[in-house]
Amino acid sequence: MKQKLTLLCCFTLITLISFSQKKEKHACEDRSMLGMHINTLDFSTIKAWRSNKAPKTLSGFKKQDLGFSLSYWKMVYKNVDFSGKATLIFHDYAGIDRNTYSSDINQFAFILEPTVNAYLFDAENKYNAFVTAGLGFGTFSNKFGAYFPGGIGLMANFQQNTKVMIQTQYQATLSKSVLNDNLAYSIGLVQNIGKEKPKVVTPPPPPPVVDRDNDGVLDVSDKCPDVAGIEKYQGCPIPDTDGDGLNDEKDKCPSVAGTSKYEGCPVPDTDGDGINDDNDKCATVKGLARYQGCAIPDTDGDGVNDEEDKCPSVAGLASNMGCPEIEKAVIEKVNYAAKRIQYALGSAKILPVSFKSLDELVTVLKGDNSLNIDIEGHSDNVGGDERNKTLSQERAESVKKYLMDKGIDASRIQAQGFGSEKPIADNKTAAGRALNRRTEMKVRNY
Repeated sequence: MKQKLTLLCCFTLITLISFSQKKEKHACEDRSMLGMHINTLDFSTIKAWRSNKAPKTLSGFKKQDLGFSLSYWKMVYKNVDFSGKATLIFHDYAGIDRNTYSSDINQFAFILEPTVNAYLFDAENKYNAFVTAGLGFGTFSNKFGAYFPGGIGLMANFQQNTKVMIQTQYQATLSKSVLNDNLAYSIGLVQNIGKEKPKVVTPPPPPPVVDRDNDGVLDVSDKCPDVAGIEKYQGCPIPDTDGDGLNDEKDKCPSVAGTSKYEGCPVPDTDGDGINDDNDKCATVKGLARYQGCAIPDTDGDGVNDEEDKCPSVAGLASNMGCPEIEKAVIEKVNYAAKRIQYALGSAKILPVSFKSLDELVTVLKGDNSLNIDIEGHSDNVGGDERNKTLSQERAESVKKYLMDKGIDASRIQAQGFGSEKPIADNKTAAGRALNRRTEMKVRNY
């Protein structure tokens, strides 16, 4: 009994301290709620727990007694409210708890229960948990008694003003001769009443008048408060979009990097040859970078540019790789010598009958050191291709060796055998095959 009285005193002290503290203004501070609840009382569980023989389990719903409650709730402090509950419980306190059953004794209790409830979260939360402590008193089967209720609860705010509330209490008796300790459960609906007091929001102080960069645009409107700018660009400097050092208001090409010489635009390329005019020595004529933007030169002015001209310093013909035309008499002597060359049958050995015309060719080549000669060996298609190719190469090499032996430098002579690859007549006839077995020589001055 002393322990219960001590708890009651502590609860009363805490309540008085809570009421004495300065209230904090809150949107729901003046709001009240009314509620209806269905209750059950469980006396069996406590009795079972205190018995050494009974199992430590909760009693089933069928062993519990039913009751109903009306409640009133009033917020007294942020997250703390006061509630008063009037409860009717159908339980035989006289017969079961006091063993004094009589048909004249009412088998129910009428209880008043003031409590203080402390919430875990603010009232606006959809779900909220709370703890409860208070005092319950009333008539229990015609006997006055009291108890100390303490417990926990959960409130679910499913609508703006209607809430579902679930509570569990341990009710410690303060009148042991009237009622026993028990567990109490309840579920109910509570409804806000009265108008919601709007939350008072203190307006923020006006921003200080500051212009850190002294550009005439206050920091509150200045997107670049630490860099002087202009009002047109919200306090920022005039932008330079392409980063070429010329701001957009002076840049005629603001999205492409350029130079101040061309008012912010890139250096132009007038002739479109990929070389800008500052580096192009021929800015109006397409050219190449290796010639500093100019076209390939034609030093001798013969219409053949120097890169294709085999004789760039001497005017010549395009048909002769830019070199001068070779005299017709020289060409005829070369062709005559080529037709006069004969070889031993199936051999690369030059027959003496060929020497005179070859010597005349040597005289022509010695007389003009600009002349070079190409020797080509050809065959018919009799025999294998590989043998024909080899023999024609050997015969061309024999002519080259003859000319070299007569003093013509090897660098001026090219020898190549083509076998039967380039016929000039039909190999099906003897006459055609004879024409295909030939040596050709072509003189050139490049």
